[in-house]
Amino acid sequence: MSTGRFSLLSPSELRFLMDHALPKDVSLHGEAPDPGNVYLPASHAKALRPNTMVVEGMRGAGKSFWWAALQQPPIRELVAKLSPVAELKDPIEVAVGFGETHKPDEYPDRDMLKQLLLQGSDPRLIWKTVIVHKLSGTGDPVRRMNFWQERYTWVRDNPEQVGRLLEARDKEYDEKSTWFIVLFDALDRAADNWKNMYILIRGLLETALEFRPYRRLRVKAFLRSDQLDESRVANFADGSKVLSSKIVLSWPPHDLYGLFWQYLGNAAVDPAGQFREASAALGLRWEGVDIGKRTIWRVVPQVIHEETLQREVFHAITGPWMGRDHRRGYPYTWIPNHLSDANQRVSPRSFLAALREAVEDSQNQPSKHETALYYESIKRGVRKASQIRVRELKEDYPWVDVLMEPLRGLVVPCDFHEVVQRWEKEDSLDELRRRFGESGEELAPAHLDEGVPGVREDLEQLGIFYRMSDGRVNIPDVYRIGYGLGRKGGVKPVRPRDGG
Repeated sequence: MSTGRFSLLSPSELRFLMDHALPKDVSLHGEAPDPGNVYLPASHAKALRPNTMVVEGMRGAGKSFWWAALQQPPIRELVAKLSPVAELKDPIEVAVGFGETHKPDEYPDRDMLKQLLLQGSDPRLIWKTVIVHKLSGTGDPVRRMNFWQERYTWVRDNPEQVGRLLEARDKEYDEKSTWFIVLFDALDRAADNWKNMYILIRGLLETALEFRPYRRLRVKAFLRSDQLDESRVANFADGSKVLSSKIVLSWPPHDLYGLFWQYLGNAAVDPAGQFREASAALGLRWEGVDIGKRTIWRVVPQVIHEETLQREVFHAITGPWMGRDHRRGYPYTWIPNHLSDANQRVSPRSFLAALREAVEDSQNQPSKHETALYYESIKRGVRKASQIRVRELKEDYPWVDVLMEPLRGLVVPCDFHEVVQRWEKEDSLDELRRRFGESGEELAPAHLDEGVPGVREDLEQLGIFYRMSDGRVNIPDVYRIGYGLGRKGGVKPVRPRDGG
């Protein structure tokens, strides 16, 4: 085992398998996932229950994956077979209430929502109008209307007719023992500033709670952690009950590797079967689940929790160390440790991206190593994943760049006053106020009005900063590397010319 070889697969064959199995684009953007790539951690099964109203996750944790997956009948069938905890055995009809893709016939886009809010529309009734539209037949009033404004007005002005329509539809679905679930995702695309986004999310949570007493009608919202500020989105009657029942999409290391095996075991190339056989010889037990004419392979759940076994199989691919000896660490733990944020969360998107890059880099220099994945290539994979994570931050929170770019070259951990000195030299907070705080056209730091302590809190909540016991600031490698900060003995940071 110390040689890092499988008996049935050579390092080059393993690289070939990983090259074809791992996704080249780890962003989903609403596309229907392949059933063979569906891996179901225990916490995620609870998130898929019809009665779960709110699903929370960091970017890349799987919110959009499950939003898209739940729209696919074969995947719902697969999940029902994989886990009774998901409670998906009853028939289900799914509708989309909001998503990243522009579909004005299905739901109002950001500009339409902005106009509705400017006209004083109740956000709860906006989302209720969307749901009523989904449940209306071709002859119902809302279906005969062409614009969201007139649909909203009708729902607002005809509460009794709306109530009777919803009750009738609920009865129909109950008689069929069928769930009707409306899915909401990408709510950051619903508004161009925090205020409106919070208003819309608050209205959506009110709507979800309003539909809870129905027997078969449900609302399910996929939201980021920073979108669930209780003081802003749950300040209505029983709002705390909605958030207390949320399910968080978590990814402990054993599930990250379970996802990795899922991709390798179901790849559409011949070595996938050899890999299942070779890994089974090491103790990684597989089972097949039939969906239609296709068999989906997965490692049995009991084995996923045997991390000693998973480590052994992974080290058969990488070798036992992250260098020439154990002092550099062990690949199985090294990768998640260097990809976790300050809240100890690892995005499976970052994990797969790091492995994807490690495979490509290892292919370019096979003479330097005897294993399928070279430890130096794994380090480069983590650097690549860090760059991707930083790009995602720029998309979601453009204000973070204003605070992080002045810190390039800083060595962490460090005293917070060193950070403040960098910000003061670049007038970073004034720049934030000019670009984000005053225009209201972009999502600004939530606590910008509190000054330096406020933006530090914002960075800590995002998992970019964390406060050490002695008060110093530290930054996890997944952000430190991409933003070009140093750490003695750490992975080299990305230089500006490298695209970080």
